[in-house]
Parts: sequence; structure tokens; C-alpha cells
Amino acid sequence: MGLSSFFKNLFGSAKETATDVANQAESTFEQAKEAAAPYIEKAETFAEETIAKAKEASEPLLDSAAEYASQAKDIVSEYVEKASDSISNVIDSVKEKTTETASEAKTVVTETVVDAAEKTEEAADEAKTVVSETVVDAAEKTEEAADEVANNAPDKE
Repeated sequence: MGLSSFFKNLFGSAKETATDVANQAESTFEQAKEAAAPYIEKAETFAEETIAKAKEASEPLLDSAAEYASQAKDIVSEYVEKASDSISNVIDSVKEKTTETASEAKTVVTETVVDAAEKTEEAADEAKTVVSETVVDAAEKTEEAADEVANNAPDKE
């Protein structure tokens, strides 16, 4: 009877230890998620600010292009055909510059979000690795303890 209760106590405590390790692993993973949250928020804020700046930067260009077009039309009304070509070129140039600015802003935002996502993924992978190693170590120690108990237990014959 004493030997069977000894094994029940031994494996019962091993089960509790494994449960504790699993709880610690879950806690560590939650902490990693919480630690990554500010980086994601910063990336989102940066993206919003960059888009707002791009819009602000393009507004004066569009306003001045429209103003220039109006003045040019009044001054050179007798040269309508030449002025029309010139205005078209100016508008196309403004459109190209605005598109380039928006494209650059989008690239910067995308790179920032990708960097934040990679850092978050790295943190989660690192946490997962630590948790896996801890669980494996606990399992190995439990198995070693069980083997040791089995080897040191007197044979019942």
C-alpha cells in the first residue's frame, strides 16, 4: 500500500508542476502580446500622421496650380490653343508630383507597418520558443524522476 501511495504522490506533484509550467507559459505569452501592443499602436499613429501630412503637402500644389491656370487663361485668351496645351502640361505635372508624394508616403507607411508586424511576430516566436523549452524541460525532469523512482523502488516479489 505504501508504494502505490508514494507513486500517486510523486506523479500527482509532477502533474501539478506541469500545470504550473503551462500557466507560466501562458502568462509569458500574454506579456509578450502586451509588450508588442505599443509598437503596433505607434505604427498605426505614424501611418495616420504620414497620410495627413501627404494630404496637407499636396493641397497647396493643387491650389496654386488652379490659381495659375485661371491667371494664364485670362492673360492669354487670344492664344487659347497654346495656353490650353501649357495648362494641360502643368496639371499633368502637378498630378504626377502628387501621385509620387502619395506613393512615397504609402511606401513609408507600408514599410513601418511591416516592420512593426515583424517585431511583433519575432516577440511571439521568442515567447513560443521559451514556453516550448520550459514544457520540454518539465517533461524531461518528470520522466527522469519517474525513472529514478522506478529504479530505486524495491521489487515486490
